[in-house]
Amino acid sequence: MTQALDDLGAHIKASMTSAVSAHAVHAGELTLDVRADDVYTVTKFLRDDPRCKFTTLIDICGADYPERPKRFDVVYHLLSMQLNHRIRFRVQTDEQAPVPSIANIFPCADWFEREAFDMYGILFSNHPDLRRILTDYGFEGHPLRKDFPMSGHVEVRYDSEQQRVIYEPVKLTQAFRNFDFLSPWEGMTLPGDEKAGEPKP
Repeated sequence: MTQALDDLGAHIKASMTSAVSAHAVHAGELTLDVRADDVYTVTKFLRDDPRCKFTTLIDICGADYPERPKRFDVVYHLLSMQLNHRIRFRVQTDEQAPVPSIANIFPCADWFEREAFDMYGILFSNHPDLRRILTDYGFEGHPLRKDFPMSGHVEVRYDSEQQRVIYEPVKLTQAFRNFDFLSPWEGMTLPGDEKAGEPKP
């Protein structure tokens, strides 16, 4: 199986020389590194080429590497039902450069790309409706970025006096970063402790 996937990767790379920079087989899956500008072309090739036939889009997700100039990976997972193969390809982008949308090729990419935009702030060009999908209207930031605060920016609660949901700045009742790591039992005297220091008969 590994050899078959390696051969398929070599075929794709040879057919898309300028678009695919590398391919590798890991954990029984073929992974391609693709130039962001060529996502649309590569996706159409993977769907239509007779040796590929990746006709099912399983998922599009993001990954954040803030130490890199192009901090985001956009990762695509495709399945070939006819040939029983899976493939993963990824592109790198930053906060400003949009990745071409593939919603025209796979309509289900619409919501996957919206999720990547909502969670990471990854932009997709030519998307039919690029707006948030999981967070609320007016939400600040992108929750799956590594630099997003653990507590968020606002908290939501229902106010019975106003009879509506209200947003308030997060107020932490405890300084979570100032633990002294001492045992809660240190310094306490428990019944029977006085016997611990007595000499044995």
